[in-house]
Amino acid sequence: VVYEQEGVFIHSSCGKNDDQDSLIAGILRVIEKENEVVVDWRPLDETLDTSNILCAGKDSSSVVEWTQTPKEKCSRGGADRPSSYETEWDMVTTVSFKKKPHSNGDATTHANRESKWSFLFSLTDLKSIKQNKEGMGWSYLVFCLKDDVKLPALHFHHGDSKPLIKCLEKHVALNESPHDERVLLVKTQKSLSQSFENLFDEPSYGLLQKWKKDPYVVTMGKFSKVTNYIVGSLRSSDQSNQRRPPSEMADFLNDTIPGLKINQQEEPGFEVITRIDLGKQPEVSRREPVSAEEWAKNMDSEGRILDVDYIKRLIFKGGLCHTLRKEAWKFLLGYFPWNSTKEERANLQKRKTDEYFRMKLQWKSVSEEQEKRNSRLRDYRSLIEKDVNRTDRTNKFYEGEDNPGLILLHDILMTYCMYDFDLGYVQGMSDLLSPVLYVMENEVDAFWCFVSYMDQMHQNFEEQMQGMKTQLIQLSHLLRLLDSGFCSYLESQDSGYLYFCFRWLLIRFKREFSFQDILRLWEVMWTELPCQNFHLLLCCAILESEKQQIMDKHYGFNEILKHINELSMKIDVEYILCKAEAISMQMMNCKELPQTVSEILGIENSLVTPDSDTGEDESAAELSCPTSLYQGISTPVIAANGTRDGAHPVAETQSLTPA
Repeated sequence: VVYEQEGVFIHSSCGKNDDQDSLIAGILRVIEKENEVVVDWRPLDETLDTSNILCAGKDSSSVVEWTQTPKEKCSRGGADRPSSYETEWDMVTTVSFKKKPHSNGDATTHANRESKWSFLFSLTDLKSIKQNKEGMGWSYLVFCLKDDVKLPALHFHHGDSKPLIKCLEKHVALNESPHDERVLLVKTQKSLSQSFENLFDEPSYGLLQKWKKDPYVVTMGKFSKVTNYIVGSLRSSDQSNQRRPPSEMADFLNDTIPGLKINQQEEPGFEVITRIDLGKQPEVSRREPVSAEEWAKNMDSEGRILDVDYIKRLIFKGGLCHTLRKEAWKFLLGYFPWNSTKEERANLQKRKTDEYFRMKLQWKSVSEEQEKRNSRLRDYRSLIEKDVNRTDRTNKFYEGEDNPGLILLHDILMTYCMYDFDLGYVQGMSDLLSPVLYVMENEVDAFWCFVSYMDQMHQNFEEQMQGMKTQLIQLSHLLRLLDSGFCSYLESQDSGYLYFCFRWLLIRFKREFSFQDILRLWEVMWTELPCQNFHLLLCCAILESEKQQIMDKHYGFNEILKHINELSMKIDVEYILCKAEAISMQMMNCKELPQTVSEILGIENSLVTPDSDTGEDESAAELSCPTSLYQGISTPVIAANGTRDGAHPVAETQSLTPA
């Protein structure tokens, strides 16, 4: 239950001779179920005569009106009656009031002994909501369903309807009708920023028929489905006109991720002429994982790391053997300071253990009565329980029922809500915690490592999704520098916004690689080598590896999306790490690196070309050379093949010179 309000009345006409409406008191709830969200109104008085059923009668304007049967026994003073509801609402059988098809215009009767005055409907069926005018008595709402069924007006005697509208807007997009400011229309498209759930299902394809049957559930099912729907809803049925105006697509995507600035302006008569030659991608090799012996050799008698930069370079080039991860990850994530002694770390753990259990006690000690009055905590708990039960269940650490790993996963996420109550829990955070808990095998250590990881990832999960917007824009800059031809092709297929990379960035490739490969990938990224935003270069490496197939087979929007989704669990992590590293070297060695790219990669001392031409002679400037990354490291193991087609990537930057 995500919303509950008592004192919500139906004003029913009890008889022709009555001057006043009969007031039927009830409780209105919004209930979040497994695959849908429903609105449920029930009368307080469960002793009403069973003849009190609703009849649907068609009037001349084909609007369905709701009245009571003539035999109805009216109940006055219903507002004073006590509530007698069952606790588990999911177990109560109710009737969804929908107009049944009939050809002769006869009234359709919904006679159900359990429903009485009750009604229930799914938000997938909601078409519009009509509100009362300001200052016109009690606040009331009228729900209109997609088949033009109008439900009885609900009058809010205790408070107003604004909290309900606010609750519904978390699940559906509501826009004011251009014809009547009192009417809120339901948009079929749901904003991506309102839920992350669509990003985490397994990849699939072919959803048009399913969407026609149930657009809400299907749209929320997968990010690929959302993107398919974006195309389907905007693309004309005329096959000769498959390209949409850029402004139309940009406007829609701006709605999808609010605040994402997309350049819609096209300059006829101009062409891009300035080209930056990045040269050939260098050959890059990987080494064996750092061994326990190498780790121990780089630590003094008090437990300090002797050469932090050297050990980071080793980890970047080869990762860690699994036995080291439990200790080394605490350094990489910032839980342990790199210059701390063994004794200092033991004292830190003791303090952090006390702090953790104090926070855990906060939610553990909340009674059921308290939680009923804390909707945010209820929401967090509900989301966590749902996500925990489907996180990495094929991994032995989390498989089976009543698994202690699942209990720890749940408890750590609930405690994080106490640590950062403003953010709380957002779907996808369980994916970030799972590998950390698997490695730590300790509740307290896993929590504080997760806190450090969330410090890096926080913006990805904030309501405005600022982190995601920024990363998509940055990725677009990098990919255009790397291969402008591929970028142009993606744009020609309405894929230039790179939304198919959304899940990669949101949860750092967690669903794209096997569990063991994610351990390797994350520890490499946590070294923060060889530059800032290395994860964006990993995206570039994957996309460049697939560009040949995408372009040679002339994939369109849906085919590109399908192909990218189907890469999940099929990507060679060592190859992609080599390729991403080669791209970083290629860019850092570029003598005309654009200022924007330099800032994204955090290259401070490199030669950069400002976005606007300054006319200055920069030939004497020097690049910061990345070769220092490899000093003293032997790299005999795995080599990348560079660019598969052997071409030299040539990038373009905008120059407005008449063609």
